[in-house]
Amino acid sequence: MNGRATVNTEPAGATPKEHRRHAVHASHRRRWPAVEGTAGVTGVAPAGDPAGAMPGRSPWPVRSGTVPALAADYASRPETAPNLAAAMPPGAAVALVTERAADPRPVSGPGAPDWRRASGKTQLAAAFAESLWQTGQLDLLVWIQATSRASVVSGFAAATAAATGRDQAISGEAVAAQFLGFLSETSRSWLVVLDDLGDPAELDGLWPAGRAGRVLVTCADDDAVPRGMRVLPVGLFNSREALGYLMDRLSANPSQRLGAIDLVSVTDFEPVALTQASAVIASSTMSCHSYREYFTGRWKQMADSSGTLPTASAITWTISWELADQLAPGGSVQSVLALTALLDGHGIPATVLTAPAATGNAGGGQTRAALAALERVGLLTVAPDTSPPAVQVSPLLQAALRAAMPDSMLNQAALAAADALLQAWPDAEPPGWPSSGLRSCTAALRQASGTRLWAAGCHPVLLRAGDSLDRARLTGPAADHWSDLLTTSDQVLGAGHPDTMLAGRRLAEALLAAGRPGDAATWYQRLLDTQAVQLGRDHDDLTEARLRLGHALVAADQPERAITVLERVLADSQQLRGPEHAGTLGARDELAAAYLAAGRHSDAITAYRRTLADRERAQGPRHPQTMTTRLGLADCYLAGGLPKNAVSAYKRVAADRERALGPAHLDTVKAWHSLGAAYQRTGKTVAAEGLYEQARVGFEQLLGPRHPDALRSRAELARVYHKLGRYGDARALLLNTVNRLQRILPDDDPLILDMREILADIGDELSRGAYPGTPGSPTRIPHPVSPVGEISM
Repeated sequence: MNGRATVNTEPAGATPKEHRRHAVHASHRRRWPAVEGTAGVTGVAPAGDPAGAMPGRSPWPVRSGTVPALAADYASRPETAPNLAAAMPPGAAVALVTERAADPRPVSGPGAPDWRRASGKTQLAAAFAESLWQTGQLDLLVWIQATSRASVVSGFAAATAAATGRDQAISGEAVAAQFLGFLSETSRSWLVVLDDLGDPAELDGLWPAGRAGRVLVTCADDDAVPRGMRVLPVGLFNSREALGYLMDRLSANPSQRLGAIDLVSVTDFEPVALTQASAVIASSTMSCHSYREYFTGRWKQMADSSGTLPTASAITWTISWELADQLAPGGSVQSVLALTALLDGHGIPATVLTAPAATGNAGGGQTRAALAALERVGLLTVAPDTSPPAVQVSPLLQAALRAAMPDSMLNQAALAAADALLQAWPDAEPPGWPSSGLRSCTAALRQASGTRLWAAGCHPVLLRAGDSLDRARLTGPAADHWSDLLTTSDQVLGAGHPDTMLAGRRLAEALLAAGRPGDAATWYQRLLDTQAVQLGRDHDDLTEARLRLGHALVAADQPERAITVLERVLADSQQLRGPEHAGTLGARDELAAAYLAAGRHSDAITAYRRTLADRERAQGPRHPQTMTTRLGLADCYLAGGLPKNAVSAYKRVAADRERALGPAHLDTVKAWHSLGAAYQRTGKTVAAEGLYEQARVGFEQLLGPRHPDALRSRAELARVYHKLGRYGDARALLLNTVNRLQRILPDDDPLILDMREILADIGDELSRGAYPGTPGSPTRIPHPVSPVGEISM
């Protein structure tokens, strides 16, 4: 604002959301609790609450994410596992990777897993995290599955919500950036675990760091470890650890330990093989000796059929599967394993596996029995501490299952899994689990099934996953998702297919939400050109396509081109729908925004005035779209040199939004800030001061203190302090704001340069003791600035 034209990111003709209405007191002052480290009267944290805490948040310490439960037979491995306590003082970043010992045996068959990648890294990381937590050494514990960028971004957003209680009003990437900034500055102790990292590119710009924290990464290959991070290899058990593990696991029935030394030897000390073997023995009447004989026979059979020497784990999982099938007969074990092989083994919502599409005629009872049997023999884990429970399966077992599945079974399982995911997806998505698990499972299914979900067009679950990413404001991953769907649809169905067109439109919308309006405009133009070829350039359906293009062009700072497009849209809409149709009013709003962006203030004011009158008559003065139009008119007044008119319009917008949305709504806070800017332009600096203080606190509460809008609000407030003679307040706030702005804006950004210029002026005067409240003057500054300490999230 401050005289600058702003562009609404929602198309003006879009259907508005329902808003809650509250009875709110008319006063604008002192509505927000204090925020730590900021200037003015709101600079003191509430008594009894942690410094910088947000309303409704839980007290420190805070933990976010699900730390995998330690297995009942977990062994600390003092001889072969690294000492993480010694290797990870505060400020350290360490990666646990698989130790690559020389092994003459190649991996058997295409797609078969390298079982020795499973060396217990995640369990070691979980034990270390819980040790720090239980001993009170952490203020913040964050566990994230680092298998995708969406998972990492949503994990950081969940951690922010857990620590602040703040609803996510901005993109996931923006929340993640603020969270990383907090980690880099805070003095609170923290640990972030990034489990099972596969591709380091997924974490570009997302690596946590800070002198008070620790970063622990687990990954199968050291190729995924960033340069400079310390690498600690984790290998197999040694003989003593393997034997001790097996003896502890079979402590309930000592007679089953017979032959334990020989069994340890034939399993080559592989942790996974020993886990599965001990689970089968403990679940049966077998002893280590009889299991070894069974294992040896299976080993010979597999070696003869494949011509290669299988690893121990490649054998033990097949034995476990056979026992599970005996414990839960009827084929449900095979069905469950087929489905889990195609989903994200780090966490499958149990509701997916018990959905009608997954169980068929068997029903959920048989599926639950199969899950219990598979957990009993060590092939999966059901984590009951989430709702719904999370089913966890080793990625190596999943790879082995997929390699063993014939194409017919894979085709059937892929469609069943897709339908089950869709059935399990809640209509109203909660933040976090299970939405995050459903998205990850869909991504895993899409990768594992290839084009199997496109036989009858794009399967609806792929669209549902994209909707979920959009709703969660995971803008970057959402754009990637729609881009992948568009590419596949174009290859399989063709450029003109309705599903391809839909994916292209959703990609453009995602790019716009991700702050890439130029790319969005490019895709909208491509879609428009394709539709024009199919339908003819004067077809009625092209009107909405041109409206979307015009909106993107305004956002992309191409107003003249947008005007050309939108003038045609408005003319067509008036002719086809009439001048007072909702679509026509939306088109006129978009054209007015283009006029404003192009500096054609008179044309913009005329268009907005006409639309406002029509909306007030048709929709009412307090309809959300009416308020949006009035805000656009106010922006035009301010930009066009009519600040008094702007004040009147902004006051109406602020009052209506506060009444309709409440004071704790971002649109209300923006209206306060705009009204403050208008007051400042009319010379009513005292009135501007109150509104700017109120808006600054609101931005920081809703967006976080590191968001650009919050920082710009602080800069505007500092200008007002300067004009009012609150020079000490202005200088302290400017210093802190410039320091923060330098982390998100280039050094030559006009806002930073302007702030530095004001700082230089203040510094010259302060050095002469010319300002009240400075050294050499006894006058106290009216509203002292609180010390700038640790910045809250």
